[in-house]
Amino acid sequence: MRDLDVDGPAARSRPRPREPARESAPRELDFDSSDLAETEDFLVRTYTKMRISGEGRMCRARIQRRCLGSLSIDELSFSYDMGYDANPLGKILLCRVRRGRIEENFIGEPQHVLAAGELAMIGPPELPHSGRVRHAGYQLIGFDPALLDRVAPNAPDRAHEPVRLTGHRPVSVAAGNRLTALIDYLRDHILADPSAASAPLVIDTAAAHLAVATLNAFPHSALLDPTPTDRRDSAQPVLLRRAMAFIEENAHQDIALADIAAHVYVTPRALQYMFRQRLDCTPMQYLRRVRLDRAHRELLDSSRASATVKQIANRWGFIHIGRFAIYYRETYGRSPHATLRG
Repeated sequence: MRDLDVDGPAARSRPRPREPARESAPRELDFDSSDLAETEDFLVRTYTKMRISGEGRMCRARIQRRCLGSLSIDELSFSYDMGYDANPLGKILLCRVRRGRIEENFIGEPQHVLAAGELAMIGPPELPHSGRVRHAGYQLIGFDPALLDRVAPNAPDRAHEPVRLTGHRPVSVAAGNRLTALIDYLRDHILADPSAASAPLVIDTAAAHLAVATLNAFPHSALLDPTPTDRRDSAQPVLLRRAMAFIEENAHQDIALADIAAHVYVTPRALQYMFRQRLDCTPMQYLRRVRLDRAHRELLDSSRASATVKQIANRWGFIHIGRFAIYYRETYGRSPHATLRG
């Protein structure tokens, strides 16, 4: 199965209006308590309605939560065996166990046991679940399930159904490692950096990268390869020109695969096939080229006193400054810092 493209931000049927500025800053919550009632109240307010129980002499819970938009990365530590019975989460929740063990029970499924070093999906999002956290330290990564639909198309016979993760475990160790590397980068360089997180395109790109990396790591229902109908629809050059124009006119917006496909009235698969056949790139790679050009122009028009490379790169949706520098040097033959210096 083809991997998804990770170069673009989350897709929607049209560019999304910007959220108020107060939503663009990372939100931080830190919780530390040995009181079961307090812990239950915090978990209910943070995740979903649930009941918990505790076994042990010292029932200490420590939770560090970092949020940006619909994306959250939490570090949890329980010094005791905590049982729980929870309502549906309503979101994609990935669990990365650092120590101890977690046992998960879902209706109609065998028990899932997660040990230290393992990564899994807690879900499905629409089902209640119960289980036990056994003296565990772990990371929870959450995001809106709708992001999956925004970065990948479903099969034609399920076009009106949401894209779903169909398995709890990564398809391979390598795929899981790529996902956890991205999670670490988002935690350490995006959620921990208010200046990066204040750029709207960085927020959109970070969320989309996480959704794409999750789909590349876990089994899912999306159909990525073009159908015969997709191949037929992609054969019209005028549609490619319209798609390119849409990208160029909206590069400053939160656009991606589904936006562009909707504009030219083809499926996302047909759009991907069209760009690969005629331009030898994906639509998201073309969007990256356009944004790189806009960043280049801004670097030429700016000075070190008025802007930094990081600010300009973030403004155009580049979340990894090292990769931005590589793309820039490959295209323009010099570093972005050299351009900014004049």
